[in-house]
Amino acid sequence: MTTPERTAPGRTTSARTAPGLVRSALYVPGDQPGKLAGAATRGADSLIVDLEDAVPAAAKPQARATVARWLASDGPAVARETQLWIRINPGEAGLADLAAVAHPAVTGICVAKTESVDWLAELDRKLAGHPHIVLCPILESAAAVLSAPRLAEGPRVTRLQLGEADLRADLGVDPGDDERELLWARSHVVLASAAAGLAPPLAPVSTAITDPDALRRSTHALRRLGFHGRACIHPAQIPIVHEVFTPTPGELSRAQALITRFENTPDGVLVDDDGRMVDEAVIRQARRTLSMS
Repeated sequence: MTTPERTAPGRTTSARTAPGLVRSALYVPGDQPGKLAGAATRGADSLIVDLEDAVPAAAKPQARATVARWLASDGPAVARETQLWIRINPGEAGLADLAAVAHPAVTGICVAKTESVDWLAELDRKLAGHPHIVLCPILESAAAVLSAPRLAEGPRVTRLQLGEADLRADLGVDPGDDERELLWARSHVVLASAAAGLAPPLAPVSTAITDPDALRRSTHALRRLGFHGRACIHPAQIPIVHEVFTPTPGELSRAQALITRFENTPDGVLVDDDGRMVDEAVIRQARRTLSMS
């Protein structure tokens, strides 16, 4: 599905509608051709081919060339099955990345360590010949999180993402099991996204690869906070992330029934089966549940 384009004051938009909501985004190292070749078969709703943290500094030029060749050969077929994003490096290396991977098959660019709207504007200029490619700033520092409202209004931006490994180091926090230490930063990014009319942010990665229950608990908590979809670092995480972000048949049925009853109530006053008053805000939530299907 796609979401309608919208224009906030002072921003530009792509000629293409913003990419729709996804449940999962699988990171794939850009310097490993074997993993690139099989990435589209892993079942993720979107792929993030990584030229940044997953690639050693000495291997970055070769990874850039590898991804460019893969896009030229397999990119169109992959793009028919899933959204295809590329995470680029900061600074001059990022500009070199962008020049190599700006391809018709690419949905968007994940902009690592974004802190400045000026940097997004520079990328926008470099992408002038590719109006379909959108941007997703990754917020990985205190400065980035505090700048979230401004970054959300940047050119081509359709979504924000938190990079919590770097953020934790920058803040000096050591989260407990409930990760309450990150609650403010997470909610702030959700608020900034909603205020700018963006898609809900993609939830940060989890290192829980062999603990499915921990992954499920943390993903449910992030969904309750307003995130939609989660970045994954291993294919084993995808089924659980999909489970959490896919409404059950019962949830869909209740949402549709509530909308139908509301639309057929002449005076617009409705009480649900649990005795709670239903207004337009409740119906908006029900419609959002249906959209997640």
